[in-house]
Amino acid sequence: MPAIFLSTTLGSEMQRVYNFSAGPAVFPVPVLERIRDEMLSLPGVGASILEISHRSQPFIDIANDAERRLRQLLSIPEDYAVLFLQGGSRLQFSMIPMNLAGTSQGPATYVVTGAWGKMAAEEATKFGEVAVAYDAKKPYDHLPAQGEVNVPGGAAYVHYTSNETIQGVQFPSDPDFGDAPLVCDASSDFLHRPVDVAKYGLIYACAQKNAGPAGVTVVIVRKALLERSQATLPTYMNFKQHAEADMLNTPPTFAIYALGLIAKWVQEDIGGLAAMHERNKEKASLLYQVIDEFGDFYKGHAQVDARSLMNVTFRLPGEEDEKAFVKGAKERQLTDLKGHRSVGGIRASIYNAMPREGVEALASFMREFAQSRG
Repeated sequence: MPAIFLSTTLGSEMQRVYNFSAGPAVFPVPVLERIRDEMLSLPGVGASILEISHRSQPFIDIANDAERRLRQLLSIPEDYAVLFLQGGSRLQFSMIPMNLAGTSQGPATYVVTGAWGKMAAEEATKFGEVAVAYDAKKPYDHLPAQGEVNVPGGAAYVHYTSNETIQGVQFPSDPDFGDAPLVCDASSDFLHRPVDVAKYGLIYACAQKNAGPAGVTVVIVRKALLERSQATLPTYMNFKQHAEADMLNTPPTFAIYALGLIAKWVQEDIGGLAAMHERNKEKASLLYQVIDEFGDFYKGHAQVDARSLMNVTFRLPGEEDEKAFVKGAKERQLTDLKGHRSVGGIRASIYNAMPREGVEALASFMREFAQSRG
């Protein structure tokens, strides 16, 4: 396995494992190196990003650049606001119904294809009427077929999760659920492919999978929907207040800085989202090919047409096999492959920053392991 090295200020070398963690997840090495080089002092500033005021011009420039790069990558129209919030997707599970499902709106409507979509729908029931237009139900291994999503008339919005990290189920393209504003939890596949933002009322994503460290959540919202935010909402929970204010609170400055660097990496090193999508499809195919080749040994969780490019989930014949697989992989510097505690099995998270070499190393180990146990 080719080693990846980061030199340190002490002149020693540190070998990096191939980290398949579901999040916080692998970072692009060039971004880590840039952060390392600027950690003591941002160029021309004389202080670290961890130290400077959020109202200083250097940080304002950093935040503006991060937003500008996101707008360029996703071709975000001018009539959309881009917010850098905190609290992760869990907070958005509350903020979205609080802001978009006002008293004059119909039910908050959910398409549930996995654990995170189910949690989002359950949280929304605390704030008003909720309709579940489709529930794939356990084991959550598929997507709705054409005509199976029943959105009630006058729905306040339709929420779906584009990629379910636990089950490894992903929508391959932007769905069409009718005329209600479309809301997407894109936390685990943000920036992995081009997206037609104009089809959406709101897109949100916590950063710690594809877009930075834990701490910042990107919310892209059509400005017309901000009028639904009621003045009676707590200030921080109000989308409109965030969009109109000159920073309601101290934002997660380091996370926004890192997000901007990752957006720059996607733009300049990868060549944009179309190139990133091709790269992701190629990586995922290496693992699914092994799963299909050894179908008597590896059992993929998701149905073929719902397979995720971000989280490859599968089972082995028995629990002892799975424990041995995780142990053997770790000995090869392939780490964090144990499946989510709620479903077990194996989960290989191969987000944007996972290099192809890491996926190739895992695919090679999978073949050897199946042959040795079979």
